[in-house]
Amino acid sequence: MIKILIADDQELIRGSLRIVLRGESDIEVVGLASNGVEAVQLCKQHKPDVVLMDIHMPEMDGIEATMNITTHFPETRVVMLTTFHDMEHVREALKAGAVGYLLKAMQPEDLASSIRLVHKGETLIPQEIAKVMIAEWTMKEPLSTNAAKKENETKPRFGLTEREMDVLRLLAYGKDNREIARELFLAEGTVKNYISTIYSKLEVQDRLHAVLKAREEKLIES
Repeated sequence: MIKILIADDQELIRGSLRIVLRGESDIEVVGLASNGVEAVQLCKQHKPDVVLMDIHMPEMDGIEATMNITTHFPETRVVMLTTFHDMEHVREALKAGAVGYLLKAMQPEDLASSIRLVHKGETLIPQEIAKVMIAEWTMKEPLSTNAAKKENETKPRFGLTEREMDVLRLLAYGKDNREIARELFLAEGTVKNYISTIYSKLEVQDRLHAVLKAREEKLIES
């Protein structure tokens, strides 16, 4: 049984999500929180497997609550509930330990399957959000040619091979394993091996944090 905690300051959202999940035989909603403080307290009480966390809440917002939960309850995986208007907070929440995002406007039938994926250890980011994130990265002001060349010469490579860099770039564009395999003419199993090696070299646990670290370390150009 997958134990779920829902944290959102809107009673309608909390109730709607609970109703959607009530019919799933392998999912149990163990708590409802209206703010970040309650979310942390209920995590301590129920030890949920997954928390669906709103960003904007009173007393303690979702980002601070996520940081608190992932620090004190590392087995609990936090997924942010968001709208396109919250995209500016994506990076903050990921740094706080969130493992993905769900749009509040998602189809109800997608909720349970998304929770199961996260519970299995997958990272969750809807294609719509991935496109927005990539667009924001690519719209950043480029470095001058000389500055970019100098930075490329000095930036750390973390021991990544050229093929691993190819895979990392495609990860940054939101490609799944099958798409990466097709573009690089590789077997899916080989792609999985490359991704595992990338995680190890970058010292991250999932593809979102791999991409974020690659951006921060200037391994991938915006």
